[in-house]
Amino acid sequence: MFGSLFWSLNMEQRGRERRPLLGFLALFLCVRSASAQHRYSISEELNEGTFVGNVAKDLGIDLASIKQRGFRIMSSSSEQLFKVNENDGALYANRKIDREEVCKESNACLINLKTVLDNPLEVHYITVEIIDINDHTPTFPEKTKRLEIVESALPGAKYQLQNAYDPDGGLNSVQQYKISQNDHFRLEVKDRGRDGKTPILQLQRQLDRESKRNHKLVLTAIDGGTPPKTGSVEILIEVLDVNDNMPVFTKESYSVTLQENAPVGTAVIQVNATDSDFGSNGEVVYSFGSDIKDKIRQLFDIDSVTGEIIVKGNVDYEEQDSYDIDIQASDKGNIPFKTDKSVIIKIIDMNDNRPEIEVTSLSRAVSEDSRPGTTVALISVKDLDSDLNGKIIINVSEESPFMLTASMQDNMFAVVTKSQLDREQKRAYDITIIAQDSGEPALTSKQMISVFLSDTNDNSPEFLQNPYTFYISENNKPGDSIFCVKAFDRDEGENALISYHILRNIAKENGHASFLNINSETGDILALKSFDFETLKSFQFQVVATDGGSPPLSSNVTVKVFILDQNDNAPVILYPVSSNGSAEGVEEIPRNLKAGDLVTKVRAYDADIGYNGWLLFSLHQVSDHSLFSLDRYTGQIRTLRSFTETDEAEHRLLILVKDNGNVSLSATATVTIKLVEPKEAFAASEVKSAAKVDEEDNVTFYLIITLGSVSLLFVISIIVLIAMQCSKSTEYTSKYLQDANYDGTLCHSIQYRSGDKRYMLVGPRMSIGSTIVPGSHANTLVLPDRRHTSGEVRKLFQ
Repeated sequence: MFGSLFWSLNMEQRGRERRPLLGFLALFLCVRSASAQHRYSISEELNEGTFVGNVAKDLGIDLASIKQRGFRIMSSSSEQLFKVNENDGALYANRKIDREEVCKESNACLINLKTVLDNPLEVHYITVEIIDINDHTPTFPEKTKRLEIVESALPGAKYQLQNAYDPDGGLNSVQQYKISQNDHFRLEVKDRGRDGKTPILQLQRQLDRESKRNHKLVLTAIDGGTPPKTGSVEILIEVLDVNDNMPVFTKESYSVTLQENAPVGTAVIQVNATDSDFGSNGEVVYSFGSDIKDKIRQLFDIDSVTGEIIVKGNVDYEEQDSYDIDIQASDKGNIPFKTDKSVIIKIIDMNDNRPEIEVTSLSRAVSEDSRPGTTVALISVKDLDSDLNGKIIINVSEESPFMLTASMQDNMFAVVTKSQLDREQKRAYDITIIAQDSGEPALTSKQMISVFLSDTNDNSPEFLQNPYTFYISENNKPGDSIFCVKAFDRDEGENALISYHILRNIAKENGHASFLNINSETGDILALKSFDFETLKSFQFQVVATDGGSPPLSSNVTVKVFILDQNDNAPVILYPVSSNGSAEGVEEIPRNLKAGDLVTKVRAYDADIGYNGWLLFSLHQVSDHSLFSLDRYTGQIRTLRSFTETDEAEHRLLILVKDNGNVSLSATATVTIKLVEPKEAFAASEVKSAAKVDEEDNVTFYLIITLGSVSLLFVISIIVLIAMQCSKSTEYTSKYLQDANYDGTLCHSIQYRSGDKRYMLVGPRMSIGSTIVPGSHANTLVLPDRRHTSGEVRKLFQ
């Protein structure tokens, strides 16, 4: 009726009357649900589908409409314990219900359900009580319970035991405890309400551990079910001992002997004590007495369990010959009992002290010119042992220029020199002094002393080479370093400090030294002028090296210098030369010359040698290339063909003459060739011959001057080389040899040797069979060494 009323309200009144209607409806539902609450009871562990009650019938709900109205149970849990039949409204168990699982420790297990119907909405509350059954047995947390009770415990002492656990509730839970029959204990039960009943063990009669060490009881828990169920636990009681006995040593006194220097860990003696108590009260531990000295603790240690005394440090008879040690035995009671005993250890003397070597005085540095018998060091030796163990034999271990001599004072010795010393052979000596006592076994000590030899100036400077040979290129820059000499001195310090200077005198062989300067510290030699190969090819001088000793020592070395040619001279045209000095000339030739006939020859000269003076000729400009040819090496101009009527009467040839230096230098000559008839050529030749005689005289004059200069330089070089050859063995011939192929022409030819090779500096024409050596300034040829066999010579030319 109320539902129809609610839904029949018009839409205009909903907004104004919504809150009163909702309140009225809630009040109506609460009244209906409160009036429709019922309670049912079932036992736990019933099977699934067990009938609980007919809810629809009990609530007075029409059975014909419950299915249309959706009669159901509302539950918040994931698994429903009950279900309702939509057809008849009966309530059934949805599964087997375990009370202990659902309600756990609650005494009353009540399950509240909410049923709902629609159209109109109705809510009914139902309570289902799960009745407990006795389906669990009391259990204890442990199967065996252990208790420790001291034998001194007084009667009336109580010991709480653990509760038994029974999941059942009410009367089915644990209701009482009982204990097995015994003479010393009785059982009390304390009720703690919701926490259950707690068993308490009470001592009735004092325990005696010496008569019985252990007691065994059985505690039983009984629930109130029908029939009752029980659970039990075994109680093991251990009677603890009371510490009432003192440790007792097994011997009245302890005494032992020990050799000194016994190894660490050596067992000295073992003490033993017993205690008639039990457990920790009867366990004995050992230690040193409280007033024992720290020195004894450093030397000895005692095992707290076994009572064994062992060596901990170095026991030395010379420090102390016996030790009286207090040993304490103690039990492990709460209030321990202690007993003291004295142990006497006597030390036996051994030969355990090595001789001691002490250097009382030492000269770290001894002059190498010291005389034999010079004292180097004073040493003393001693041995803490006595008698034969303290008697010492001393000597030097190795062969050296030193020995020991005894002093007036006992056990004092001197280290002295026994032979001449030389610092250059050995700079320092490590002298090992050996001292040995006469004990059994004998002990030995060693002491090493280091003696350094001070230098005296007894060695002259020595040059790394003697003589020095250097090759320098001409046109060097004045002031530059051209080469360096080095010397060393076997002495040290100031005695090895070397200074250099050039030996200068008026002698001819040292005349060129005035053009040189030397760095006195480094030995670098500087050229004060630029050298010219064409005027000077070699020279030599002497360098003196002087050390800084007092008095100073010196030595000298000969330095031989050879000037190497550079391409610094351009070719000079000797023919043709005009009256004004220019390289121009006119040649008149008849037209009837045949192919290959000589027209004229261009002559030129280069003051350089080798490739630098080797001249090549080429046609730089020519009016007709088909008429004339130029020999590249001789400068001869020849006809290539016969002349014709159509050929020009005058031809101009520009001849280029250049050397073969790295950077070639050149000169040009102009030759004008005129073609004339044979008769005119003959007449012109007669007229020209007179003028040509004068020209040839000039050319001859120039040639004589050039050949004379070259010959003079060559003779001077030969004389110098012969003088050098006389100062050497016959195996090493002079580095400068006369060229056997020299033919007196304008070709320069100078030979010299370096190592196993012979070199020749040549002019314009090269010797047949010579080999050009790359990297030799393009003017050096290697000649075969005539000292080698023919096979070696052939190999050299390959």
